[in-house]
Amino acid sequence: MINANITGIASYTPDYVLTNDELSQMVETSDEWITTRVGIKERRILKEPHAGSSYMGVRALNKLLEETGTRAEDIELIICATSNPDYRFPSTASIIAYQCGAKNAYAYDIQAACAGFVVSMQSASAYIKSGLYKKIVVIAAEKMSSMTNYKDRTTCPLFGDAAVAVLVEPTEENTGVIDGVFHVNGEGLPHLVMKAGGSVNPASVENVQADEHYVYQEGRAVYKHAVTDMYESSKEVMARNGLTVDTIDWFIPHQANLRIIEAVGSRLGIDPAKVLVNIQHYGNTSAASIPLCIDEYKGRLKKGDKIILTAFGAGFTWGAMYLVWGI
Repeated sequence: MINANITGIASYTPDYVLTNDELSQMVETSDEWITTRVGIKERRILKEPHAGSSYMGVRALNKLLEETGTRAEDIELIICATSNPDYRFPSTASIIAYQCGAKNAYAYDIQAACAGFVVSMQSASAYIKSGLYKKIVVIAAEKMSSMTNYKDRTTCPLFGDAAVAVLVEPTEENTGVIDGVFHVNGEGLPHLVMKAGGSVNPASVENVQADEHYVYQEGRAVYKHAVTDMYESSKEVMARNGLTVDTIDWFIPHQANLRIIEAVGSRLGIDPAKVLVNIQHYGNTSAASIPLCIDEYKGRLKKGDKIILTAFGAGFTWGAMYLVWGI
């Protein structure tokens, strides 16, 4: 049986560090208020002029190619998970492919909000298992600062910018993507949305002045659904594969809010030492958050480690994935 195995991972985060103290000079907030509510101390912000998500994606991919000894022209497919494309069209993946010299790769974007990485990995797994492609790069690139309203004290502390590139290749070993469960429920639309800029409400002077081109979030509703849905999907994928909290090695949830992470882990009964967290340094980087956490902790991961990934995002869209580390 052929599985889709992660054979390399590399990330890029901008140099500029936006601290809670600096945010407190911009809106009415404080380090204590932010830390106690969401567990974030700082986040990285892309400051280069006219640089979008592809800017970070190119740097993450170039680093991946160098570290894995992969030639850009050997890449067959690039899937970019992003809610912050450089443009409405063309795809950000096509820009990254061109700038990195991946001239033989097909490239397209996936929009699954904060669940984008696990959804993209499921797609990559299907391509690998079908035999259609053998060398795929999944990129999660998110310039979240581009949709963050720095006048809104409830949302501006949450988000940061990052990109991660993951090389996915076939293996006959029992490693890589083993299983995944995914769900979507459109009732989430009014609770987590960018109200303007799409075809329903195109850009206008009025909606720009009304700050409708930024993230709008109803925190209570999102918190409730995120905790329940990440818990249920994690429990579902574990049960389908005969796993328990004692037999998994690591639990890597979407890094949206430390209280959500702790609530999901507590409901599952997982040893907190198995829960990987880096939200304090990067904030919520949407689709990039899970692979950014993997990259930071990859030195701890051993071949054969059983890992559960879970994410929740706008839509609502959510799911969980069972991954066996294969490097």
